[in-house]
Amino acid sequence: MSDAATVLERCAALGEVSEEDGLLVRRYGTEALRRANALVSGWMRAAGMEVREDAVGNLIGRLGDSDRSLMLGSHLDTVRDAGRYDGPLGVLVALAAVERMREPLPFAVEVIGFADEEGVRFGTAYLGSAAVAGRFDPRWLQVRDADGVALADLLRGEPATAARVPADLLGYVEVHIEQGPVLEQLGEPVGVVTAIAGQTHADVCFVGEAGHAGTVPMEGRRDALAAAAEWVLAVERAGVLATVGRLDVDPGARNVIPARAALTLDVRDPDDAVRQAAVTVLHTQAGEIAARRGLDLEWADTADIPAVAMDERLTSALDVPVRLPSGAGHDAAMMASITPAAMLFVRCRGGISHNPAESVDEADVAVAIDVLERFLHAV
Repeated sequence: MSDAATVLERCAALGEVSEEDGLLVRRYGTEALRRANALVSGWMRAAGMEVREDAVGNLIGRLGDSDRSLMLGSHLDTVRDAGRYDGPLGVLVALAAVERMREPLPFAVEVIGFADEEGVRFGTAYLGSAAVAGRFDPRWLQVRDADGVALADLLRGEPATAARVPADLLGYVEVHIEQGPVLEQLGEPVGVVTAIAGQTHADVCFVGEAGHAGTVPMEGRRDALAAAAEWVLAVERAGVLATVGRLDVDPGARNVIPARAALTLDVRDPDDAVRQAAVTVLHTQAGEIAARRGLDLEWADTADIPAVAMDERLTSALDVPVRLPSGAGHDAAMMASITPAAMLFVRCRGGISHNPAESVDEADVAVAIDVLERFLHAV
């Protein structure tokens, strides 16, 4: 069996490890995630690695005696009703590259499976890599899931002990499915990531006046939903990746003119100045639409996450001609705060992710393993 076929077989085995029958979901701190860690740790030990779990449950396999190490990996948790490859593929491609090593390198190699990147259970995206980067938020200890379980009750020890000393790390490299269609459109198996896009999140609400659908003339209505619809089209024309992902209408009755329309805004771009300028324009346009229609506008910025550039030296060492930004967040964004970071994208069929239909080709996985193997000897 080829190395790539082994990776896909292992992804399939992990795909059977779930909290629920009939769909794939592995949230932080669950028995399913513990079983996944146990499965991967067995493969790590078979590759000759020393294996441990840190205080927050990140799984770490290490090969080599040097004081300094290069970290490879991704995450082992999933969204609800997930595919097999978002996260685990990066861990298992890294392990496959380690399994090819025949002679010691001048540095240690670590493969890490982060315990929580998706944040599904507690809303704590990047929890695993945040702990490694020394950025675990103490307020997370008090967060409870939908069943009332506190995050603090799931820890294996003091989160601060999971933090790594930057001077001990040579870098971090993450392999991940692209989660988009670009590589497929280009006919390329892999691409190297230039930057992880910054994000702006906002809650936006148009406030008008309710009225009877059969008696209030069209002229002069203060229809919050009509204003929201006009603005959604402006978001679509914003020139950046911009999404209205939720729209709630009040009172929400067939025969009542909407008095309130509340929306969420998500804007992303690898250039923070471009992203912030687009958000400013959209805010202005929302105000103009509201004023023209006699409405009030409520706007609350809820997140401003800067873009993260990948390290040029590591990126060049991956030696892949295709370069592209990532619109999605990844553990590499957190790891870049303490060590040089790089990412390699693998083509995924149809650009589909966070979906059981996720699919990668064995030939593309083989290319990714080859790239990572060469990288280990070139860095």
